[in-house]
Amino acid sequence: MTMLAARLHLGPNRRLKLEEVPIPEPGPDHVLVKVEAAGVCLSDVHLIDGTLTPLFLRDDAVTLGHEVAGAVHTLGPGVTTAKVGDRVLLQAGELRNGATFTRGVDYDGGWAEYTLARVDTLVPIPDDLPFEQACFIPDAVSTPWAAITATAEVKPGEAVGVWGVGGLGAHGVQLLRMVGAAPIIAVDPLPAARERALSFGADLAFDPADPDLRRKVFEATGTGLNAAFDFAGVAPVREQAVVCLAPQGRLVLVGLTDKPITITGGTAFSFFQQQLRGHYGSTPEHVTQLVKLQGLHRVDFSRSVSAVVPLADAAKAVHSLESKEGNPIRIVLKP
Repeated sequence: MTMLAARLHLGPNRRLKLEEVPIPEPGPDHVLVKVEAAGVCLSDVHLIDGTLTPLFLRDDAVTLGHEVAGAVHTLGPGVTTAKVGDRVLLQAGELRNGATFTRGVDYDGGWAEYTLARVDTLVPIPDDLPFEQACFIPDAVSTPWAAITATAEVKPGEAVGVWGVGGLGAHGVQLLRMVGAAPIIAVDPLPAARERALSFGADLAFDPADPDLRRKVFEATGTGLNAAFDFAGVAPVREQAVVCLAPQGRLVLVGLTDKPITITGGTAFSFFQQQLRGHYGSTPEHVTQLVKLQGLHRVDFSRSVSAVVPLADAAKAVHSLESKEGNPIRIVLKP
């Protein structure tokens, strides 16, 4: 028995290729999941273009996809904590001997008709949560949630800035509003993204090219931003955000870039006891918190699904995300 999978081949001729591969069989502590939806993330784009490289992959090819939801299809030997038919999303990775292995990066992920999952990475989802909305909770939603609640430690009433209102930032705006941040100021070069930010709960939305941006931020907040989030992973964003910070304000780096971090006005940064905090991903607890919040209808991810496309069109979906065609939040693959 074989299945269709979108696999990234590494090496000098790195490329994404659709292939027929054997359907894997679950071993002890694992289940086989029939994939119903899988998100396309900017990290997938960076894996394909070579900006990111797997740390622990033991092969020269991997099935992409770390944002996955589906139904349990087959149980491995001795598995009793899941049953066939369970609706689940999959945590984006797992711990192995103290190291975090990422699904779809360090081992085969969900851009396929079926995928293996260790039972402790299964998260049950409510019947009324569509697979297309559940799949991207790990990463696209859990990453900004963890950045807001754990790394930045945002408190109600704090002024915040969101640079980049794409897959991470759009959810960041929604979640910041839910925790009571105020005002929420969004910054994005695309007019459509700024409009989206306002519809998702931002109080103000500015163009980063606006020469009066810093003045407008201080006018809106009085003392500057208590927390600023770089969801774009762009070096100039960080330089712009730093000068918008309040005393003891913190800049949280969520988007990834391999460019140097530059802080102009280092004396002022030290005098005002401002902080730079790096952030990466989330923990399993953040994902389960979000599923609970969704089950209580505190959050709504329906507007985040920009398109649902067949798995066979994975390369087209990657191109659309990379080129920002249609200003997508999340493109979802459906086998």
